[in-house]
Amino acid sequence: MKKILMIAMMLVASAAAFAIDSDALKAVMSSNNYAEAARLLKQNIGQMAGNAEKAKAYNHLVDLAMKTVYEQAAIIAENQPCDTFELANAICDAIESAVECNKYDQRPDAKGVVAPSYSNLNAQRVWAVRYHLVNIGQNQATNGNTKAALKYWGTFALSNEEPLFAEQDHAPESDFIGQVAFFAGRYAYDEGDMAAVRRYLAIAKKDPREKRNAINLEIFAIRYNLRSHNDSLRAINELKAMYKAEPEDDAVLDALNGMYDGMNDRAAQEALLDNHLAKYPNSFAALANKGLLAIEDNDPVKAIEWLQKAIVYMPDNAVIYTYLGICYLSLASNTQDNAKMKEYYKQAICAFDKAKEIDPDKQMSIWGDYRYQAYCGLYGENDARTKAAEADR
Repeated sequence: MKKILMIAMMLVASAAAFAIDSDALKAVMSSNNYAEAARLLKQNIGQMAGNAEKAKAYNHLVDLAMKTVYEQAAIIAENQPCDTFELANAICDAIESAVECNKYDQRPDAKGVVAPSYSNLNAQRVWAVRYHLVNIGQNQATNGNTKAALKYWGTFALSNEEPLFAEQDHAPESDFIGQVAFFAGRYAYDEGDMAAVRRYLAIAKKDPREKRNAINLEIFAIRYNLRSHNDSLRAINELKAMYKAEPEDDAVLDALNGMYDGMNDRAAQEALLDNHLAKYPNSFAALANKGLLAIEDNDPVKAIEWLQKAIVYMPDNAVIYTYLGICYLSLASNTQDNAKMKEYYKQAICAFDKAKEIDPDKQMSIWGDYRYQAYCGLYGENDARTKAAEADR
């Protein structure tokens, strides 16, 4: 009797050591078609016996996706035309399934032990083929299929950040991952997916070569198509979050200041600009916007003071020179002192001439009429210099 009991206990121990797959897992493992297996996994995952089974099921999906990848890669190796959609979609499927597999593979078992079974192999084999998404995405973008380009480039960019691939060699793609992420952000914006825009641009901003473009696109996306008061409040909160993350960035500061201006929140504008200048006294955007606030207050003297400080840090800005000229015109028209009037007109002409030099085609600033007024005020409307200025209006 004792011997029989010992045999029974050994059988129980053996069953525990080599757990029998649940019916839910068997259903997934029985399919050799990725789409069907994925459907069965989604349908049955709630009935699977713990994290180990779920990891095994997702690993089966990786196996199926990689089978297709290898088949298409073999065709490429033979210099034969392959189905690039099938290849790229299979790589995307492999990445998605490998990431999901890793989530369960990294969770502790019933004893609290973390012992991944699939993560290392999946990371290596999926990473090795991931690069195809860049070239296939480029081809689709060239052909005008931006939805496909977004899928492939977006998957490539986001997978770069996945913990599963942390130990892989990222160096070969360091020169272009930021650019791929930026263009994925552009296409995501075209699709109206703002959450995806931010995910892609967060990656692009890590690349110093793409950071400026990424910030500008994010600002544009936040401020575009605001239709209600609540939209504006949301945009302000998003820009405040950007400003907190990029406190020295003038474009972010300028955008947030512009939103406050549009909301007629003068107190918030002044607090933002004053606090910023206390930390960054050389900020062109803050100095220029202080000048514009002074213009709104009809205080050309104070405006000139701020604008002259601003122009030191961006001496090729035609807009600021135009505003400077306008301020001097205002002073000239509001003084009875003939000597001061002439001096103000001269300073206005100097500013407008500089604006013309920087922006002769008036792409950034409409300086022509103001410049003519300054010449007319100083030289009279019949002077040859005034006539030349009139021709530039």
